[in-house]
Amino acid sequence: MKKIFIAGHKGMVGSAILRNISKKNKIVIADRKKLNLLNFEKTYSFFKRHKFNHVYICAAKVGGILANSKFPADFIFENLQVQNNCIISAFKTKVEKLLFLGSSCIYPKEAKIPIKEEFLLTGKLERTNDAYALAKIAGIKMCESFNKQYGTDFRAIMPTNLYGPNDNYNLTTSHVLASLIKKILTAKKNNKKIVTIWGNGKPKREFLHVDDFAEACIKIMSISKKKYLKITGKDNQFINVGSGKEISVKDLALLISDIVNYKGRFKYDKTKPNGTMRKLIDSSKIKQLNWHPKTTIRLGIETVIEKLNLHE
Repeated sequence: MKKIFIAGHKGMVGSAILRNISKKNKIVIADRKKLNLLNFEKTYSFFKRHKFNHVYICAAKVGGILANSKFPADFIFENLQVQNNCIISAFKTKVEKLLFLGSSCIYPKEAKIPIKEEFLLTGKLERTNDAYALAKIAGIKMCESFNKQYGTDFRAIMPTNLYGPNDNYNLTTSHVLASLIKKILTAKKNNKKIVTIWGNGKPKREFLHVDDFAEACIKIMSISKKKYLKITGKDNQFINVGSGKEISVKDLALLISDIVNYKGRFKYDKTKPNGTMRKLIDSSKIKQLNWHPKTTIRLGIETVIEKLNLHE
């Protein structure tokens, strides 16, 4: 039996890991009222008290283009603070294994497609989310640096765009898929004939259901340190996880409309940023662990809408 801490268990990824992880382990969770991960002393005291075997760092401040553009200081500060506090506390309390969650936005805006782990820090970041990306890059390098200097077993995983239960549907802070679902369902409910979409609809995105991603996280934590480093290599100690399939923002909107039977049309606001045009990542390393996504984008969206009753 392992004592496992899932930081950010109420978020989309944290709750998915909580759903999918073996209940044979002792799982420890704490919401923001019980533990403020922005406070180092409280975080360190919590780690000392529990003496965890494994830690999943799922706690993070996340959002779409609008949120990242409006609150860059919050994104870089809060993410650096939370991940630093967790990683240092894990080191000081001799946690056996730790998994840090990154994001595919860590890669250069003009990276060659599909994006391999080795492309990290080879070009300029997308400006609309560079503050968040820099925090995530720092987390990867912090884990890697502690491994190199102290022999720790701190791992990192880079998801593509995730969706599923406990996603954020606030139009100010949500990502593209959740935002489109909310806009289209609201338009249908209110009998609105036009839905406005940011950009020109041409950017392509890769999507992965969060339960598929949770399985990848658990699988990566289950293998030995030797096997993990054999897959990642010593210089880029993290693993991409994606579905391997892209869809344009325009086609995604059409797919959601078809699923919910919305008959209106779309207006593209080209004064708003597109973000990176393509972000398809190379997931060949995770496939070495015999992991493959199970949920198609259509089935995933249908399940999300059905479970959350967003159409009502």
